[in-house]
This record gives sequence, structure tokens and C-alpha cells, in this order.
Amino acid sequence: MNSIELREECARRLLAAEEQVKHLSAFVGLDGFVDEIVHVVDKRDSSSSFTKVATIAQLAQRIGGASGRSTNIELVTVRTKLGGNGPIMANALASFGMKVTYLGALGYPTMHPVFNGFAEKAGVHTIAESGHTDALEFEDGKLMFGKLIQLSEITWENIQARFGRDQFAARFAASDLVGFVNWTMIPHMSDIWGALLKDLCPALSGPRRKIFFDLADPEKRTRQDISRALELIASFQPYFDVILGLNEKEAAEISTVMDISHRPHTPEGLAETACEINSRLRLSTLVVHPVAFALAVSDGMASVIQGPVVAKPLITTGAGDHFNSGFCLGKLLGFDNDLSTLTGVTTSGYYVRTGHSPTVSQLAGMLRDWPTK
Repeated sequence: MNSIELREECARRLLAAEEQVKHLSAFVGLDGFVDEIVHVVDKRDSSSSFTKVATIAQLAQRIGGASGRSTNIELVTVRTKLGGNGPIMANALASFGMKVTYLGALGYPTMHPVFNGFAEKAGVHTIAESGHTDALEFEDGKLMFGKLIQLSEITWENIQARFGRDQFAARFAASDLVGFVNWTMIPHMSDIWGALLKDLCPALSGPRRKIFFDLADPEKRTRQDISRALELIASFQPYFDVILGLNEKEAAEISTVMDISHRPHTPEGLAETACEINSRLRLSTLVVHPVAFALAVSDGMASVIQGPVVAKPLITTGAGDHFNSGFCLGKLLGFDNDLSTLTGVTTSGYYVRTGHSPTVSQLAGMLRDWPTK
């Protein structure tokens, strides 16, 4: 589903809500990475010109051919940018005009310069040294090589000591949206969630608000760890409207952990899987976002929305985080799942085409000038 009429309704409602967006607040954390976007050299024509390895399959073939012999592979950094699911998502929310507070691993005790532009748009606080990612991008996907031992400094104890318990509690209790992302790479995230559920959640009052979670490719975590994380996420539902975001691979991994039968990798099959996952977790909303489409499940009903066509994306690292920011924006504005998912795929589509996070008016513009090639 993705009609001209739906896109026009979404554009109209976004533009009507521009002023409202400026009064929305978000509190997001807790990771932080310096990302180097990297191309792999296939053939070098000169010191300044080369053709790149186009696909992951081609790189795999080259690496496989080196078995028993070794080889040399040249990497070229084409861009250095802020990274991490949290900073990318929070930066996108700030680009919409929201009042954003970010807490995470952005360099300690001094913030890394790559986050300076982000700090101009949001209230940014750092409690740990940032991780580092080499993101090898190809036409058929990307390979993320991360160095993240620094993220073990992100603990409830360090949050209280380096940011402040009272300040954290105030943001946690008052923000329209709370977001905790990149669970997989933060070893103590589950313990932090447990502390929040015990120490802060029982004292919450006032209007019901949104909380967003993103596991971020949990393949390397144990079945026991993943099960505990899902139980903790579900435990926030009495206090918040909980949104859990997954990509297609993550949905398959969660299905395995929950002993849910695998279905075909089609919109219909994925929607059935998402409905079954959420029927067990009992969250407000479960979102799954493959590349070509996305879907959201609430109360056993799935909304499936096709994304824009982007044949040759300028950048893919961060596309999912931009989807998450757009989806959350829609939910904060009271959109249903159709319109929220459409806002998400449009935000992601704008970013991969331009390399920049969109404003609300730019989102509306893309909805009205929908790319078809």
C-alpha cells in the first residue's frame, strides 16, 4: 500500500504540524560511534581514480581466493561522520525541529569533533569514549566492522556519576519520546533497563508517552541474553507505549529465539511473523523495515507500506535509524500506522538519496514528488 492519496494526506498533515513538532521533546541514548564510510578498491587507474568492488559477493570471492595464499585489499575512506544508532536517530529527530537531548558515548572526557554539528542542534552529553566503525558500502548492502570495547563504560553507575541521576530522571520522566538503541553493542544495556524499571518507572506520572527500542543485529548475543532483553522491553509497556523496531534480519533472529516458524520473505510472510512476535510481547507497536518496504503491527493488524525507489543510494549506513526517527515522528503526531510507516520510509528514502537528514517540509516535498527511479 502506498497511494498518491495517502502520500498527499501525509504531506498535508506534516506541514500542518510543523509548529507542533518544535514543541516535541526526545531523550535518546546511549551509544556513539565515529563512522568511516569505506569503498573497497577493485582496480586503481591512478593515484586519484579507481573503480570499486561493487558487491559483497565480489569481495567474498576475492577473500575466498586468498585462502592459503593471502592478498592485499585497499580500503578508501570516502566520508567520516557521526555514527551509532542513537546519534543518527537523534540527529534526524533534531533535523525535524524537535527538542532533543542525547546521552551517550561521544568521547570522554572530551567530545569527538565529529559530533560538533550534532551538538549545535541538540543538547548533547557524553559519558564514555566513542566506538569506531568501518562501514564498507556496496551496491547490495554493507559490512560494518566495529571496535566497541569502549561501550562497556556505559553503565547505570557511570550515567549517574557523569551525567547525574536527577538530570536523567527528569529527562526520562518528561520527554515525549524516550529512545534506547543499539542494545547489542552495549554490554550493560539490559542492566540499565532493569535499574530504570526498578528505580524510576514506578514514580512516573502524567500523560502516557512513547518509548522506542532497537536491538541492532543481535546475532552475536546469546539466546538467553536476547530473551532477557525482550522481557525487559515488554516490562516497560505498563509505563509507556512501547515501540520495538527491527530490520528484516533482526525479525528472523527474534523469531528463532521465540521458536516462531519461519515464513516466506514476502510482505505477507513478514507481516504474519511480526504479528506473532507482537502477540507474545504485547507491545503497543512492532515495526519491521526491510529495504523495499516497511510494516507496523498493533493489536494484531499489520500496515505494509512500500518505500521510494532509490536505485543507486548515495549512502546506506544510517538508513534504518532514519526510518525509526520518521516513524516515531508520525506516532508522536498521532498518525496511524499507515501514515507513520509512510513517514518512516520517506525519511529513510530522503536520507539515502541525499546523504542528509530531512526537515519536515523536505519530507512533505518528497511525498509530493515521489521518486520512481
